[in-house]
Amino acid sequence: MVPPASRPSRAGRDLAAAIAVGVALGVVILSSLLIQRHFFIGVLAMATAVGTWELAGALRRGAGIEVPFVVLLLGGQAMVWLSWPFGLRGLAVAFALTALAIMLWRMRAGALHYVRDVTAGLFTAAYVPLFCSFAVLMLVADDGLGRVLTFLICGVASDIGGYAAGVFLGRHPMAPMISPKKSWEGFAGSQIAGMLAGALCVHFLLGGAWWAGALTGAALVISATLGDLVESMVKRDLGIKDMGTLLPGHGGLMDRLDSLLPTAVVAWSLLSIVVPVR
Repeated sequence: MVPPASRPSRAGRDLAAAIAVGVALGVVILSSLLIQRHFFIGVLAMATAVGTWELAGALRRGAGIEVPFVVLLLGGQAMVWLSWPFGLRGLAVAFALTALAIMLWRMRAGALHYVRDVTAGLFTAAYVPLFCSFAVLMLVADDGLGRVLTFLICGVASDIGGYAAGVFLGRHPMAPMISPKKSWEGFAGSQIAGMLAGALCVHFLLGGAWWAGALTGAALVISATLGDLVESMVKRDLGIKDMGTLLPGHGGLMDRLDSLLPTAVVAWSLLSIVVPVR
């Protein structure tokens, strides 16, 4: 008999462990933001390194693909840290140099599977450090704390709303061949919670119009949902259940970053439009 404390929830995971890990991650993130917001760049840099390591390991285990981890690690750190003083220009240069280094590094192993391995390396560089660096671009604005909090709060609200609605009301699968537990009812719950969070955050944290915040929240929920589905596709293609085992109740760190990474790009883009940086 499974002990009550470790019995999986109706959503298919150890709810107690998942909540404990989620709270711990929240404390780390909020502490770094509220003590000195630039400390959050260090948190993002660490998350980038761990996420890159997990994705590289998943590619190796699932498909026998070896990506140049050292190049990706150094290039990823360059993307994150150069986004701070140099913005988009620093990020673009760091990504381009990383891509070039991946192509040159792989030449050492010969022509067999060259295109496959380089493509996997470029995918890793874009999916983890490039996308993550857009959170840095939000942070370094004068009102960066409000922008990052808006991005994170909308993500959390989407998760909570989708989880609650999916568990108690979920009847109609959204993409049964990709993610069987994801339902249209859960998506509706995510939308309601995300739009409410977006309206409140953009209005009170950034001084923008509530309706623009609601539209932003809706777009972030769509991005987060698609991010979940993309990672599910990657894991199904590789034949693995989780990207790693670092976080009890969650899997690997990449299993938590899956929705946040693409959403960082969308959040930076939309917030730059609805609440222009002064």
